[in-house]
Parts: sequence; C-alpha cells; structure tokens
Amino acid sequence: MKTKLVLLFIVLFTAELCWAQDDELDVRVKDTVAVNTATLLDYDPLAPSKAAFYSAVLPGLGQAYNKKYWKIPIVYAGIGTGIYFWIQQDQEYDRFRNAFKRRLAGFTDDEFYGDGETPLVSNDRLIDAQRQAQKNKDISLIVAVAFYLVNIVDANVDAHLRQYNINDDLSLTPQLQIDPVSTQATYGLSLRFNFGQE
Repeated sequence: MKTKLVLLFIVLFTAELCWAQDDELDVRVKDTVAVNTATLLDYDPLAPSKAAFYSAVLPGLGQAYNKKYWKIPIVYAGIGTGIYFWIQQDQEYDRFRNAFKRRLAGFTDDEFYGDGETPLVSNDRLIDAQRQAQKNKDISLIVAVAFYLVNIVDANVDAHLRQYNINDDLSLTPQLQIDPVSTQATYGLSLRFNFGQE
C-alpha cells in the first residue's frame, strides 16, 4: 500500500512538470501583405553621401534632397542663433577692449569711465568683461558649428533610413512562456535570429 501511495504521488507531481507534445495538426497561416512593386525605390548606396555632401555645401540642402522640408527652418534657426550671438558678443568684446586700450593710453573719455574723477568700472572689471565676452563668443561659435555638423549627420542618417528595408522578414513577435516549475508567466526579452527557411 505504501509503495502504491508513493508511486501515485510521484506520478501526480511529475505530471505537473510535463507538457503536452507539439500538435502536428496545428496549422498556422503566415501573415503576408501584398506589396505594390511600382512604388518600391531602388537602393542607391550613394544617396546618404550625396545628402551629406549637399548639406555640407549648403545647410538644409541635404534635408531638401531627402524631402524633409520641415527640418530646413530648424537648421537655419540653430546656425543663425549661434552666429547672431557670436556677432553680439564680438561687439561687446570690442567695446570692452577699446575702453581698456584707451585707459592704458591715458584717456578718460570712454563710456565706462563716467563723469567723476574715479571710473565707474575699474580696469580689472574691464578685463573680466573681456574674458566673459570672449567665452560667450566661443560658446556661440561652438553652437553654430554643432548645428552645422548635426545638419550634415541628420541628412546622412535620414538618407540611410529612407532606404531601410522593411518587409515580412523583420518582425516582432511576442510569445508568452510559462515557467514549468512555478507555472507562472515569466517576463523577459529575447532576440532570435532565424537564418533558415521555416
């Protein structure tokens, strides 16, 4: 009796861990979509370099080549903002520099001296103002050059992605997998490459 009871428990508990075999009669229909071959574009390996070259010659021209016209004002706004602030800070730098040079030459008629005998802005403050204006000029130039380079990279990447192959071979298929020990759903992400025919 004991052996029959132990055998019954073994059968019941191991049956929980066993899963059914694959169903040979399970017919799965593949999802297919008809593709209009008249609208397909030929792959042009030089298109990304052409778009990057156009953007390097004239900012925004690569975006026009890629037919992304809405990006052109963003490119010019970014580059224009950097150039605008560079010009503004250059003028400020020249104001401080000219006033400092005139003070070194012995003149007291610069705009920062004021009407009294002592200057409103000291020579040390003029030197600090020159350094700050020079720093702001450098940052403005970096911003303008960064937008110019991002313009070129964007045109190149956009031309690459325009020719990106999207067909039935590239798919995302969620699959629920049950843990055989705890009989609960598990969460995770896996990447599977299938190089053969199914």
